[in-house]
Amino acid sequence: MEWHIFSIVILFGLGYALKEEAHVRVDFLYDNFSPKTKAMINIIGTLLFLFPFALLIIFGSYEFVMDAYTTQEISEDPGGLTHRWIIKAMIPAGFIFLLFAGVAYLLKNIILFKEAKE
Repeated sequence: MEWHIFSIVILFGLGYALKEEAHVRVDFLYDNFSPKTKAMINIIGTLLFLFPFALLIIFGSYEFVMDAYTTQEISEDPGGLTHRWIIKAMIPAGFIFLLFAGVAYLLKNIILFKEAKE
């Protein structure tokens, strides 16, 4: 059970890490850029990488979750999880949360780009 909860924390932590700008990037290069360049890199990265990846996982995991739901998949262990689809449904839910965080991040960086002086 602890692995399932740990995975849920990680899935929902992705959106939180983006919101707090705690995600991985090449900081030794990024730190030397102007605020306008930083905002442009964040906008391009969000549009080219974050959105397509999140949408791929959301739509790609739909059938995975629905199969678990329609077959009423349960854990093979005695006394294990009886509704495994709930845990599997956290995959698209976590990436939907990441997508919403990405929209907020994109809008924030568009505002920063417009306000920044070179």
